[in-house]
Amino acid sequence: MSTHPMVTRAKAGIFKPLERMNCHVTTTSPLHRSHVHALRDPNWKEAMLDEYNALITNGTWVLVPRPANVNVVRSMWLFKHKFNADGSLSRYKARLVANGRSQQHGIDCDETFIPVVKPATIHTRSLYGLKQALVPAFSTSFLQCIISLLHGEFVMTDLGSLNYFLGVSAQRAASGMFLSQSKFAVEILERANMQKCNPCKTLVDTESKLGPDGEPVSDPTLYRSLAGALQYLTFTRPDLSYVVQQVCLYMHDPRDPHFTALKRILRYVRGTIDHGLQLHVSSTAQLTAYTDADWAGCPLTRRSTFGYYVFLGDNLLSWSAKRQVTLSRSSAKAEYRGVANVVAETAWLRNLLLELHAPLSTATIVYCDNVSAVYLSTNPVQHQRTKHIEIDIHFVRDYVASGQVRVLHVPSRYQYADIFTKGLPMDTLRVIGRTLGKQWDFKEDPCSVVTVVNKTNDADTVSDHKVSDDTVSCSREPNATICHVIAV
Repeated sequence: MSTHPMVTRAKAGIFKPLERMNCHVTTTSPLHRSHVHALRDPNWKEAMLDEYNALITNGTWVLVPRPANVNVVRSMWLFKHKFNADGSLSRYKARLVANGRSQQHGIDCDETFIPVVKPATIHTRSLYGLKQALVPAFSTSFLQCIISLLHGEFVMTDLGSLNYFLGVSAQRAASGMFLSQSKFAVEILERANMQKCNPCKTLVDTESKLGPDGEPVSDPTLYRSLAGALQYLTFTRPDLSYVVQQVCLYMHDPRDPHFTALKRILRYVRGTIDHGLQLHVSSTAQLTAYTDADWAGCPLTRRSTFGYYVFLGDNLLSWSAKRQVTLSRSSAKAEYRGVANVVAETAWLRNLLLELHAPLSTATIVYCDNVSAVYLSTNPVQHQRTKHIEIDIHFVRDYVASGQVRVLHVPSRYQYADIFTKGLPMDTLRVIGRTLGKQWDFKEDPCSVVTVVNKTNDADTVSDHKVSDDTVSCSREPNATICHVIAV
């Protein structure tokens, strides 16, 4: 018995159960370049067995005697970590693929290609799957029938409702669906070591344009990696399209001014990390497009940059910002080429909706702020000065004559496609942000960390008003996301 005067818990009769800490740490198996090393890891070995068994079950190959004097295309293993939307590890994925380096051109293949998906396809199909969207949703029994048929042909797993796919998170609500790549944006900032950079309110310097001048960058591989990642980020961020297109023009020979412009984009992304694409439940089946061109905007080649975006009802489906491949001798020709491109895009979208059993019964409305381009779309008389764009003229006129497309004039102050053709100041970005279905403000806390405050369209109401030009009127419904300019 201790006679020390110190009073302890035991002497006072206070006893607590001993809480043992679990110090076990779970580590993720690293990616391997060799299948020999991967087979030593139980996680990757199991993933390789799953892949092999799936290939055997599907009858992917047939064993035959090796012919003499032929090249054998070998195979290789690819390993990938699959993550959940919250960043946690979902599973280990192994793929057995053909080794392209063992192929001989002209013997094993004539040309190579990579199948890619158009972003507008995903946007359209996302709308198609929304409850009470443009067409009635599939019944549960019909969906189960399709899933059962697929299970009979392939080894597959039903993951339920879409929530995370290829870096895009889909958040469902009663009002629609919100597509975001915020996790991927954070990964880009970490790749550039700019996750704690000071945010920027605008994307680009509005006073100057990029050119080929400047010192070569010290790490062109990093530049190309970041530019390519930003290009994928435009899948849900249409506001980045123009500036990303500009920095991608110099991926073959990046210079210091180009890297500076790219870092400015990353600073803007840092301040708008939670932005994305909002798709609304809507019964409106009207395709509306805006197109614009920056005539001779390239300081080196004097080629024009054209851009457009297409709405289906209140939902943004497709957008683009590209430099035209040929020179235009006038602004009207540059604008008309832009009209032809957006008409081709809307024609493709109409066919896609037709395949989804949701055909459109109304004409597509195309808005252009160039009066001459609007006139050329309906004028049946060919002029000598327009022979070199005669194909585009006939292409658009055929759609106009068939009643599928109407090309109308819109004043320049309501030309919201400007965001895809030039750098814009902060105030203009906010106005176009409302048109694209979002509005944001930058607020800095005491720690200089930017907080993005998204506002809903319910609080953003624009009343009907007349503009100075008596030929048009602009109206916007309280819950709409686009300002339609309609001829009166």
